[in-house]
Amino acid sequence: MLLLRRTRPWGPTAWSLHARLLCWLAIGLACTALLTGCANTHPPQGMQPVQGFDFARYQGRWYELARLDHAFERGMDNVSARYTPQPDGSVQVVNRGRIAATGVWREATGKALFTGAASTASLKVSFFGPFYGGYHVVALDPDYRWALVVGENTRYAWILARDTSLPPETLDGIVQRAKALGIDTHAFIWVSHTHADPTGRP
Repeated sequence: MLLLRRTRPWGPTAWSLHARLLCWLAIGLACTALLTGCANTHPPQGMQPVQGFDFARYQGRWYELARLDHAFERGMDNVSARYTPQPDGSVQVVNRGRIAATGVWREATGKALFTGAASTASLKVSFFGPFYGGYHVVALDPDYRWALVVGENTRYAWILARDTSLPPETLDGIVQRAKALGIDTHAFIWVSHTHADPTGRP
């Protein structure tokens, strides 16, 4: 009688190789999805960046008066951003703020690029190598005293100003604009500016 032995389709070595290939495939797909998500630098649907934008007037320091909550600034007050043009046409972005619970100041330096013509207030900003996020000025004071900025969706929004405060009627007008654009203005975190920057920078 001929004995037929059932052969295992995968030996230990072959199975190990197969598992590794599947693992790398899964990692590759996850990375592709992550990169695709981070590559969205377009403004939210229905929002138009400011036209006739003049970065020469926009550059310099801005104070964050309000923001929607997100991990990168959570628990911070006295937040400001400084925008400086670079010789290669990019913009250096320096975000600085104070961790309210500890009093420790933190600073992050990034790079911004216009997504099209510099006369359109639509940029992409990166603080982490090749990963960019949208930065779109959707409302701007004619004298460049305040700005309403959004990210790639309405979960990211900021009210910026040249000073640490604005007249109540001006601020209310900005909030109403944000609300009309579909931003959840009730979720705004109002940022205090009661501590002097220890670097003494203006």
